[in-house]
Amino acid sequence: MPTRAAKSASLRLTVLIAGVMVLVSLGGLWFQYGQVARAFDARQVEALQADLDGYSALYDQRRIPALRQAMEFRAHAQVGYDRVFLLLDKQHAFLGGNIPDWPKGVDTSATEFTADPVQWFEYTLPNGESGRFMGVARSLPGGFPILVATSLAQKQALMADMRATIALAGGIMVALSILAGWLVSRLVITRIDRVNRVVDQVAGGTLGARIPGARSDDEFGRLETHVHDMLDRIETLQNATARLSDNIAHELRTPLNRIRQGLDRVQGQDAVVAGLKGELNDTVRVFEALLDIASAEAATGDLPGLAPVNLSELCEQLFELYEPLGEERDLQVGADIAPNLWVVGDRALISQMVANLLDNAMKFTGAGDSVTLTLDHAGGRHRMRVTDTGPGVPVELKERLFEHFSRGEPARGVTGHGLGLALVRAIAARHGAKLHILPQDKGFAVECLWPKVDPM
Repeated sequence: MPTRAAKSASLRLTVLIAGVMVLVSLGGLWFQYGQVARAFDARQVEALQADLDGYSALYDQRRIPALRQAMEFRAHAQVGYDRVFLLLDKQHAFLGGNIPDWPKGVDTSATEFTADPVQWFEYTLPNGESGRFMGVARSLPGGFPILVATSLAQKQALMADMRATIALAGGIMVALSILAGWLVSRLVITRIDRVNRVVDQVAGGTLGARIPGARSDDEFGRLETHVHDMLDRIETLQNATARLSDNIAHELRTPLNRIRQGLDRVQGQDAVVAGLKGELNDTVRVFEALLDIASAEAATGDLPGLAPVNLSELCEQLFELYEPLGEERDLQVGADIAPNLWVVGDRALISQMVANLLDNAMKFTGAGDSVTLTLDHAGGRHRMRVTDTGPGVPVELKERLFEHFSRGEPARGVTGHGLGLALVRAIAARHGAKLHILPQDKGFAVECLWPKVDPM
């Protein structure tokens, strides 16, 4: 079941839909992540602007001494380095602040007391810790550099927590999607298996098989109802066909036999009687061939009655029977039969099929032509071919050659009713074999691919 669930279309569809939902959800979370980062930066800039506004007011009132005094007071009052600030003199010597030196790479070309532009920089604090900061650096009139910055450690911790949360949520959603897909596929497979089991039984010949239990009022229930209606119709038609065949067999055999017996009592018209008997025997043969075809088609897919058959041995025996006939007609007959190839089938029907193919090939070839029977492996099947170098059949007839009473122009002068290949097709279908007409430059070739079984 796990393997079947993994290959289930319902699982793939459910996971696909869930995957889209997961991607949409993760996209939403990632958008929210960006929004939080931007909002945090905006609040930090607002805080920096507030610091700048305070220092600007002090500078306007009391100039550098006031700024220096304010920074010294703040440096002693502040715990930690969430905010850093620094004031230097014209020679870039320390005047005030809570960090000792100017960060590398921080530009002081701006002169206005606004938090635009903001700069980011790395700095090692006096306590030895390194961190990333966002700050504003300005140059006061007279060439006094001033720096106000805020640590990004809190933002980085918050963003790391959000990334971990998004990853956890994504993992949970993916796991739930797979679980939901598996549960849905199990449910769908269970419902479909109800139908498949019945179809398999019908394909095996049990036309009376039906889906057990009550049917639900949903799509699957309606499907099961339609399958039941279809099977009821098929069973009705099959039974009607079987009754019709039985009635024909019963009603025609008796009067035909009476006609034959009556002809035996006719005196003085031997030629007429012989002709009528020939026509009557011909009619009986057609009738029996049609019944054989109908019987084989009706039993298609029916496993009871089939048994392992050594196809190699059977082909060799039939070829030995037909080889003298071919030699009498001055034909070049040959066989190439691989040993010990087995199939599951009805030995009598398979014999009749091979005999029909050989008889057909020899019947429609002339002196000097060749007829060949081959049997070998072809992938997962046994391949049997009967080929000849006779006149062949027209291209337009090949599509209809296996139909009842279908005969080509070269066959018009040969006795028969065009039922031999129709019977061959019915027997092949009965055994699950695939029948093909092969393209030939000259002559005619039939290929039959048999389901193989292990040697007995």
